[in-house]
Amino acid sequence: MKFCWFFILSLFLYISAFGQVTKVRGYVKDSITGEALPFVNVTFKNTHTGTITDANGYFFIETRHASDTIMASFVGYRTVYIHISQFAYNDISVYLSPSQLAIDEVVVVPGENPAHKLLRRIIDNKAVNNPENLSNYTYELYNKVQIDINNINEEPGSNRFLKDFDFVFNFVDTSAVTGKTYLPVFILESLSDYYYTRRPKEEKEVIKATRLSGVENESVGQFTGKMYQKLNVYDNFMSVFEPGFVSPIADFGLLYYKYYLIDSAFIDNRWCYQLSYRPKRKMERTFTGNFWVNDTTFALQYIQMRIAEDANINYVNDLVIAQTFKPYNDTLWFIDTETLMVDFNWNDKLTGFFGRKTSVFSDITINESYAEQIKTLKTNTLVMGDAMQKSDDFWMQKRPVTLTQKEKNIYLMVDSIKEVPLYKNIADLTNLLVNYYFVTGLFEIGPYYTFYSFNPIEGNRFRFGGRTSNAFSTRLMLEGYLAYGTLDEKFKYGGGFMYMVSKDPRRAIGFTYENDIQQLGQSENAFLEDNILSSVLRRNPNNKLTPVEEFSLGYMHEWFHGFQNTLTFKHRRIFEGPFVPFEYSEDNDISADLSPVITSEISLKSRFAYQEKFIWGEFERVSLGSRYPILETNITAGVPDVLHSGYSYYKLTASLADKIELNPIGYFKYKMEGGKIWGDLPFPLLELHQGNETYAFDYFAFNMMNYYEFASDRWVSVFAEHHFQGFFLNRIPLIRRLKLREVVSARGLIGSLSPSHADVMAYPELLHSVNTPYMEASVGLENIVKILRVDVMWRLTYLDHQNIQPWGIRAMFQFIL
Repeated sequence: MKFCWFFILSLFLYISAFGQVTKVRGYVKDSITGEALPFVNVTFKNTHTGTITDANGYFFIETRHASDTIMASFVGYRTVYIHISQFAYNDISVYLSPSQLAIDEVVVVPGENPAHKLLRRIIDNKAVNNPENLSNYTYELYNKVQIDINNINEEPGSNRFLKDFDFVFNFVDTSAVTGKTYLPVFILESLSDYYYTRRPKEEKEVIKATRLSGVENESVGQFTGKMYQKLNVYDNFMSVFEPGFVSPIADFGLLYYKYYLIDSAFIDNRWCYQLSYRPKRKMERTFTGNFWVNDTTFALQYIQMRIAEDANINYVNDLVIAQTFKPYNDTLWFIDTETLMVDFNWNDKLTGFFGRKTSVFSDITINESYAEQIKTLKTNTLVMGDAMQKSDDFWMQKRPVTLTQKEKNIYLMVDSIKEVPLYKNIADLTNLLVNYYFVTGLFEIGPYYTFYSFNPIEGNRFRFGGRTSNAFSTRLMLEGYLAYGTLDEKFKYGGGFMYMVSKDPRRAIGFTYENDIQQLGQSENAFLEDNILSSVLRRNPNNKLTPVEEFSLGYMHEWFHGFQNTLTFKHRRIFEGPFVPFEYSEDNDISADLSPVITSEISLKSRFAYQEKFIWGEFERVSLGSRYPILETNITAGVPDVLHSGYSYYKLTASLADKIELNPIGYFKYKMEGGKIWGDLPFPLLELHQGNETYAFDYFAFNMMNYYEFASDRWVSVFAEHHFQGFFLNRIPLIRRLKLREVVSARGLIGSLSPSHADVMAYPELLHSVNTPYMEASVGLENIVKILRVDVMWRLTYLDHQNIQPWGIRAMFQFIL
């Protein structure tokens, strides 16, 4: 159940909280013509809190300070003062009247836009002002994160499903940014020490305190820290939902933005200029907004960024980021505060949710050595053991932004919501959809997609399985299943356990036993054999399944985040199937029975992913990837005469995978793999190359290859694909409204197969070596109605093989931003 929270948190690792504030949203127009007025200065009277209107005359502004008047001013118009309600939401219209002041004739001559001159100076000084170029620094970070359900427009009594939630409507508020009503449902705070060194580049964080509503789990505390929420406007591309958005002060900003010099003024006794910027083209991942820049250091003093209205990104209706910087010394400015608001929704009219983040940076120290502190941290993010036990007095002293009474009540409100039966039912349904299991007390039933399937060997297959829930134990998980086929009239079954020795770093012991049928040569990303979709989406009959009885015992040891070893002992008995016989070759006169093939093997798998980040529950975890290539190796030794095993062999495989950002033309992914087998073996123990006999697209398989089509004892393969993220289609009128994205891919394989293996067991009729390259390629569209990818694929070689398709269409569901 708690893993649902981790799934939700992974969608917005950059979000935070609101307060009891005065909020104003509105628009400014010319009182005579009715035309919208852009770049109008709107401020709270007698404060430095202000903003400017966008290209359509709209603005939003809010403050925690007491203020009951908004001031709007613009060159050539009379300044207007408007009374507002304090500590409430205000939606206003502002009409400015032209002033009657007569001025002399103004002659405009050609020349460079002064905003462009300022932008060049900003770019020239980025090497000094970018904090990533400092040798090292540290600071204390306070983060506050809040999640709200938005578009709450119904009265509690008008919907019988909401009658049990009457009490929560006292917490409904309105967003100044979007004008949507919202209900806070989750809030958390954290206090951490953050360390950075440039050479070698290291980022470490110690979460000293964390406080969460609705979740009592230390592992979720890491997501409140800096490591998962890093925004740097001095980078050319800002990693706000991959791939990045073009920064307003990118080195090539003039290619993407129009800039305007709006104002100049003293801010804290330093002269600053205000610039506004707008996207040059539609559909690109850009912002609109404004910033203030100091006139001597050309460092940013303040910047506000709002996602372009038509940016090609899914589920994000709005995104607003604001950062404030303060001088650290005479030449260097450093970030002081950061706020971020994200509006997640399928479309603007349905119920969705806000994510909000507020960050405060303090106790900043620059260019001092922290090598010893960093060396003592074994993980990139460390949550202190007592982080969740801090008292209210501790938070009152350490919290740099005082919580309002409404914010304090959120903790109580969320705990009350959890006791409402409807909430529990919704939570159970969400968990079922996300984790494929239905939680009931001490047990979880599922996965639901395996309850029924069919194939030519078993006929109709029925399966019932489950595992223990976190309520049973957060250290030990037991699981098992029982299946039955109506055609072969046989029971299949399996089970196992996982025991968590340690969770950070992760160390676990696991055991599994299975007596079932398997598809040998299937990728790790493919549907399970008894997944109903595997039965429905077949392009060939599913008759190559092989009965297998096996058990394995393994120990996984994580040395630090990103590097782990897994030591496994596995024993297998592989039986011939009705359509996959085990036979001697024709020139072999031995008549002994070859079924089953019995093996016992020991393997050591290593995985190195530098600075890899995860989200995890008590037992499961999902990688958020790494900025660096991921290396995996696996060394396997077949041990003869152990539990009647009959084969001695060695197998070595290695792979390298990476995702490379190539903004603004998307990103490139690749995976290279190679391996070698020593020893003469029957074909089920060789490398059966990963085919795909469904119409579902499989990232890690050869989608136009059949099962049992190719085998090797020495091989190299390459998978590569490039996602253009709409780079071309965004430039085509009408088509760009569909927000489609282009993707191309290619896959290649070459290997060898010693003829001596055939002396052990005859190859199936259609099994071949791949001593000349096998290749396939595809062109596709993703983001079709936001959830579908469709590829047209071509098989480029071995077109003379039987029962193959020279081309085909493959599709997959995917949820991408």
